[in-house]
Amino acid sequence: MSPAKYKAVLFDLDGTLLDTAPDFTTSINQLLERHQRPTLTENDIRASITHGSAGLVSQAFFCPENDANFETLRAEFLDIYFVHLAQKTCLFPGLANLLEALGQRNIPWGIVTNKPRRFTQAILERLDLQPAPQSVVCPDDVTHNKPHPEPVLLACKQLGVATCDSVFIGDHLRDIESGRNAGTATIAAAFGYIDTDERPQDWAADYLVDDSRQLFDLIFA
Repeated sequence: MSPAKYKAVLFDLDGTLLDTAPDFTTSINQLLERHQRPTLTENDIRASITHGSAGLVSQAFFCPENDANFETLRAEFLDIYFVHLAQKTCLFPGLANLLEALGQRNIPWGIVTNKPRRFTQAILERLDLQPAPQSVVCPDDVTHNKPHPEPVLLACKQLGVATCDSVFIGDHLRDIESGRNAGTATIAAAFGYIDTDERPQDWAADYLVDDSRQLFDLIFA
């Protein structure tokens, strides 16, 4: 059994650990149908997922966040999403094997996400990942969200591992900056939800992967 290169592994959630795009697509299309708008394909919205519910609603309805109707639409979308959030969501390819290997080596792992706990906890309860994450840090738990280092620092503290012995994997510049500012190694997940104007190769991550299955060889010697 090859040893792990790190004493703890941290993942961003949407677009890094989990492919949540199918359930976001179902939810935004239900909202569009309610308002007699044309629906979107999954490819239409994948890049917007990185901007959360605000980005999805803004794109789908061509509605800026300062529009008088924006918050009403967003609240309606979130209620729909809560119903559908774990119907088609799944681990990216190869990550079930990666989590299993971490468990076999007693390497703790955690999640650092900007997704509110209400949704994060519901997804994790329904997916029942094994082994379960030993730290889940959401915006509800910190004063500053990513790219601030606070969420990553808290996760490492909860796992009992120094940041210099940990790695943080994410599909957005804010993930890489948060990990780097906290002192972890970083891996850019270019297979995730990358905005059209983003270039993961410019994020100055320690490593970049185009396929989630490549993570195994970066985590284990």
